[in-house]
Amino acid sequence: MVAKIFIDGEAGTTGLQIRERLARRRDITLLAIPQDKRKDLSARAALLNEADVAILCLPDDAARESVSLIENGTTKVIDASTAHRVAEGWAYGFAEMTREQGDVIATARRVANPGCWPQGPIAMLRPLIAAGLVGADYAVSVNGISGYSGGGRSMIEAYEAEGAAAAPYMPYALGLNHKHLPEMTAYATLDNTPLFQPTVGNFAQGMVTVVPLHYALLPGSPSGAKLHEAIADHFAGIAGGFVEVAPLEAVEKTPDLNPQVFNGSNRMRLHVFANDKRGQALLIAVYDNLGKGASGAAVQNLNLMLGVDQATSLAA
Repeated sequence: MVAKIFIDGEAGTTGLQIRERLARRRDITLLAIPQDKRKDLSARAALLNEADVAILCLPDDAARESVSLIENGTTKVIDASTAHRVAEGWAYGFAEMTREQGDVIATARRVANPGCWPQGPIAMLRPLIAAGLVGADYAVSVNGISGYSGGGRSMIEAYEAEGAAAAPYMPYALGLNHKHLPEMTAYATLDNTPLFQPTVGNFAQGMVTVVPLHYALLPGSPSGAKLHEAIADHFAGIAGGFVEVAPLEAVEKTPDLNPQVFNGSNRMRLHVFANDKRGQALLIAVYDNLGKGASGAAVQNLNLMLGVDQATSLAA
């Protein structure tokens, strides 16, 4: 059976990348809306109800509107906006989050594609909390850097216009109320909202997220090896996923932490760096904000929902 897929909002950064990844597939048909009909509710509604799966690459309010236009009981939805990430009835589209999450996504009618920033912290913290090595009440801090493509078309145009003169390192969300905080808190299974300080760099795509830990504030004051073992065991038990765990190494720096190292792929690599004498560790995730952080995750979720190999159309 050839599945009909409609990308509502295909002209945006994420939509374009999803279309590019799906363009050569023979098991799907991509439904398209004429450019002059993109804001025509009746035209969008017709395609949303014709599709087997609708992928929404829209602002939050427009995504909610698209869902409201679906009147049948058959169209499945993947929403790449923030609108439904912690909403009841929506599966969270991070397939490697738990050993069961891939099956949850595969059987869901509504899937909320994750934000780019939360995935690294969730991947690192959730296994540690489940193992009892980090308390759910731990005062988590998260920082990192992402390429400017994460800011959408307006930021892309601004950075490309400025070129080398653009700020190489620009902290933002200084009001400490980033829109990804609810899902980061919920799916990392934290009791309290993390202190999150993101940064944009003068490069197009790729990202690094960092979570520092103090052993003295953790149950039983575990070693770096214990932290690493718990994360590695979690992902070793998930078949067919795209998240890998680097060996535990004592290094001062490594090119593996280049935020652009996985650009164009759906890979995520997790690192644990520790100093047991000081009782401190750093959890670091590296991935493509437009790959595993956006369009790659959407295609992986689509594959699961269609019952095909989740790696189809995705560069590992």
